[in-house]
Amino acid sequence: MNGEQRTVAVVGATGSIGASALDVIARHPARLRASVLAAGSNVAALLQLCAIHRPRHAVIASEAAYAALRDGLRDAGLDTQAHCGDAALEALVSGDECDTVVAAIVGAAGLPSTLAAARAGKRILLANKESLVLAGELLMAAAHAGGATIVPVDSEHNAIFQCLPDAHAHAGLKRIILTASGGPFRGRTRASLADVSVEQAVAHPKWSMGPKISVDSATLMNKGLEVIEAHHLFGVGRDRLDVLVHPQSLVHSLVEFVDGSTLAQLGLPDMRTALAVGLAWPERIASGVSGLDLIAQGGRLDFEPPDLDAFPCLRLAYAALDAGGTATAVLNAANEVAVSAFLQRRIGFLAIPALVEHTLAALPATPATSLAALYEADREARRIATVAIADKAIHA
Repeated sequence: MNGEQRTVAVVGATGSIGASALDVIARHPARLRASVLAAGSNVAALLQLCAIHRPRHAVIASEAAYAALRDGLRDAGLDTQAHCGDAALEALVSGDECDTVVAAIVGAAGLPSTLAAARAGKRILLANKESLVLAGELLMAAAHAGGATIVPVDSEHNAIFQCLPDAHAHAGLKRIILTASGGPFRGRTRASLADVSVEQAVAHPKWSMGPKISVDSATLMNKGLEVIEAHHLFGVGRDRLDVLVHPQSLVHSLVEFVDGSTLAQLGLPDMRTALAVGLAWPERIASGVSGLDLIAQGGRLDFEPPDLDAFPCLRLAYAALDAGGTATAVLNAANEVAVSAFLQRRIGFLAIPALVEHTLAALPATPATSLAALYEADREARRIATVAIADKAIHA
């Protein structure tokens, strides 16, 4: 950073990752400034953040909420300019108002602004899975063409980023190993999972997350999506991407090299570490996260292979990665439909991978040549999965 103040657009500012990013930014007022804050529809929360962080610009996705944002900023006596809609956000993240973008909008809605930032050559702290799972080929091509730097914020990918700092490391890379907590059903057989409840599936043993990501952790689909992300982020083929179950969740990923060395990144599971890495890299700054006391954490680190029979979602993610093109978009869409149906108690837990497998078989992969092609694959996958649920065609 060399003493220069970095200007940061926090896209998805009112969510948990946005809050963590703003916490780190506020610790370094001379070096970091939140210049743009963007949110979906929560005007009250966005106004509160504007009062604290004083950005130059605030963007609300909902046009219906624009007047409330504009008037709220004026009534609070803030100089922050109000904007609304995707076009305004894309213009701000690709213009001179920021050099860094924290991309933390959930779902496919985050894709256009992330692509705009990539084309404009920004540093992107990527916390949006869909950008890579749905459109990884397009995003990485845009980043390469625009000269953008992508620093992943997921703890696993950020760990790999820290262990692969330069081209020399990549040249000697043998394989990448992502770690998984194993979720609430680690050690269970496939047969024993037939009757698990929604409450059991969302009860993660290590931390509290939203219901969707909690179920993805329970099925190991979350780790499958992360394998796909790692493929795009680090240009590594499926044959060099492995997963180990590590219940302590202190080793976030490992990188093995051809000389027999293996590097691992360890730390407490707090997103502020990864965000601080992204905001200051290659320098290190305080994140507010304490150091790791291995003795206090139990003094042991355990590892075991994932059970692909009990948790076939990980196998399906590998298969989609092998198929390429639109297959990963189909996988993601079918999984979202299946998890939603499970949370609504319309299907059982084991029907989630069954529905994903059914949808992948029904919708063969085609080249991912454009966002339009990927959105069409996403829509068709959701239709196929929804029909299968309605027709009770899935039996797990």
